Amino acid sequence: MSRPTLGNAAARRLFLARHLLSEPPQGLAKGTALLKVIHDLGFVQLDSINTVARAHDLILFARRPRYRPAALKRLYEKDRALFEHWTHDAAVIPMDFYTQWHLRRTRDAAKLLGRWKDWQRHDFEAQMESVLAQVRAEGTVTSSDVGQDEPRSSGGWWEWHPSKTALEYLWRSGALAVAGREGFRKRYDLTERVVPAVLHDPANAPDTAQTIDWCCDQALARLGFATAGELAAFWAHISPAEARGWCAAELAAGRLEEVNIEAADGSLRPAFLRPGWADDPALTRDPPKRLRVLSPFDPVLRDRKRAARLFGFDYRIEVFVPEAQRRYGYYVFPLLQGDRLVGRVDMKAHRDADELRVTALWPERGVRWGKGRQEAFEAELQRLLPLAGVSQVCFADDWLRDPV
Repeated sequence: MSRPTLGNAAARRLFLARHLLSEPPQGLAKGTALLKVIHDLGFVQLDSINTVARAHDLILFARRPRYRPAALKRLYEKDRALFEHWTHDAAVIPMDFYTQWHLRRTRDAAKLLGRWKDWQRHDFEAQMESVLAQVRAEGTVTSSDVGQDEPRSSGGWWEWHPSKTALEYLWRSGALAVAGREGFRKRYDLTERVVPAVLHDPANAPDTAQTIDWCCDQALARLGFATAGELAAFWAHISPAEARGWCAAELAAGRLEEVNIEAADGSLRPAFLRPGWADDPALTRDPPKRLRVLSPFDPVLRDRKRAARLFGFDYRIEVFVPEAQRRYGYYVFPLLQGDRLVGRVDMKAHRDADELRVTALWPERGVRWGKGRQEAFEAELQRLLPLAGVSQVCFADDWLRDPV
């Protein structure tokens, strides 16, 4: 029997709905309302680059324009409603999910020990007891507080002294937790002083099978449709083989259905959905026409290949590309309007000059940048000003470019 097909327009609508971008960008943006946004997304990636606003702040702002960074800091550091760990990268995650990271912490404990010894070329394991003793006695510490008698390398942020490596290892494996950040520097404390006892007690941790089931089920709920590889990559702490096994079992039990997803170029690719997907109201609900600036690390764009297939939007962040070789710019923001990614903009908040400076904007091919779209773009820039910490917008000469 041939597989049914989910058309491209409907697939985009479903995908955007699951990422909270098919509803009007409005509503409360602090406390339990903000926590629900993060819960529904699953996590929010943290990133230090602050050309306009940091990635986590822009991700939340795109969905709740009343959001301000202090609300996230309160949830994380005072209310202890979030914890920090790794998905595909560093992220803040609802504290209710903490037990589901037991498998990740256990696997990291085994995997990173030898890998980091080879990477850093020092015996950080010998420093772990002294680092733990210091945290136990002094309370929260940053990486600059430990191993003060150890030589610091000038080779880059990835070259850690032994006690810094021990600190990171103790966090990744579960003995320590991140209690918050100063600027963007992590503050570490004993896990029992950060995470509720019922959550960090190993006796309450799910087993491997339960974790695989949770990871796949919850990833699918947040993606709408996915391949086994995409399910594994969502939280990034189970393997593709484990996700494939889960999909096979769910498919055999009638709890999954395989459907062809139409890409932007008309090609078809199979993916899994839950039965009853054809009745999902998101398939026919048009997202708002309001134009939104997205972070390069927005959940919609995190999987670059999926974004290219679904939206025809080929995006590469060029932070690490030499300037002369960049197609666009150092840190270029995608622009979403309705169910389309309509362009990308190179802009930066110059806080010393109190202005958000737009250097260049490239509409996507086939997108007309007329008066209405320009007005929508300028309205979004005005909304961004408080988040960027400036009060005015400035456009460079020849800022509107032809598609590349």
